[in-house]
Amino acid sequence: MKSISFDQYFNEKELWPLLDVRSPKEFAKGHVPGAYNLPIFDDEERAEIGTLYKQNSKESAMMRGLEIAGSKMTRYVEQARFLLAGKEVAVHCWRGGKRSASMGTLLEFMGYDVQILQSGYKAYRKLILSDFLEKKLKIVVLGGKTGSGKTEVLKKLKAAGEQIIDLEGLANHKGSAFGALGEKPQPTVEQFENNLYEVFRKLDPDRRVWVENESKSIGRVFIPEGLWSQMAQGTLALIEVPFERRVSRLVNDYGSFPSEELVFSLQKVSKRMGFNNVKEAMDAFKVGNLEKATGIALSYYDKAYQHATDKKPFAQKINLQTDNTDPAKTALQLIKLANEYEN
Repeated sequence: MKSISFDQYFNEKELWPLLDVRSPKEFAKGHVPGAYNLPIFDDEERAEIGTLYKQNSKESAMMRGLEIAGSKMTRYVEQARFLLAGKEVAVHCWRGGKRSASMGTLLEFMGYDVQILQSGYKAYRKLILSDFLEKKLKIVVLGGKTGSGKTEVLKKLKAAGEQIIDLEGLANHKGSAFGALGEKPQPTVEQFENNLYEVFRKLDPDRRVWVENESKSIGRVFIPEGLWSQMAQGTLALIEVPFERRVSRLVNDYGSFPSEELVFSLQKVSKRMGFNNVKEAMDAFKVGNLEKATGIALSYYDKAYQHATDKKPFAQKINLQTDNTDPAKTALQLIKLANEYEN
């Protein structure tokens, strides 16, 4: 059995399948993307052992743990065979203690080549938060007021060979009061950071990286401080799209949602928009005048977006005025402008 750090693990040419032997509740809160959960203890068993450790003794907790795990050994091996295609596996628990060592020993006995991740998931979390602070990227922030089609342009930048971070895709949220509509449930804050790191760690720091201009919070998750500060000081590439075209895009994107969902989302920003504006927008929603309602809401979002953008100390700004509806063309124009600025 070999003991390695998460840093060493991620630097391997081919990552071995990863087994996370923590409880289901621990795994659900946050885990390494792609890891399999093969819990030694379920949530109730883990709580029972923890109570014994605190209220009785370490020895009594260990004996109860052995009693529980001993009755499940056959099941652990069967589950491992189901999850793993080959005979190579990496294993971790919370801090590289007895759970991972026990599972590693069992699997090694059954013929597996085993790597134990030192200091477990705790070390992984320390690594990713440290890397967000220390790894410096050439960030280009893709800006543009609501309805400019930034997400589509970002995807076309990737198709054109550029490096991107799709923050909204990772967050399952489009970033506004309407951002949860049509999206899957958001990950936990911790899992968002883990999913983001899976993209972040693979980026080449010598090449530019495109990312949408976001608030620090995207729905109920947050951009880690290290990446957030780099975004705020990067290059802003601003797409300027006419107001009417943005209204049309938003009506097309959101018009199919039930009116009650749209009204509920609008109510989230009612205090900031002002009573009269909200009432006028809601009245328009109710009679099916989506263009008018969208225009009222968009006027508020434009002011809020401009205020938030002006506060960020971007190193430089690139402006692209465009009226075309082809995100691929816009992406190519942005690449050309970015190349000119770099040269």
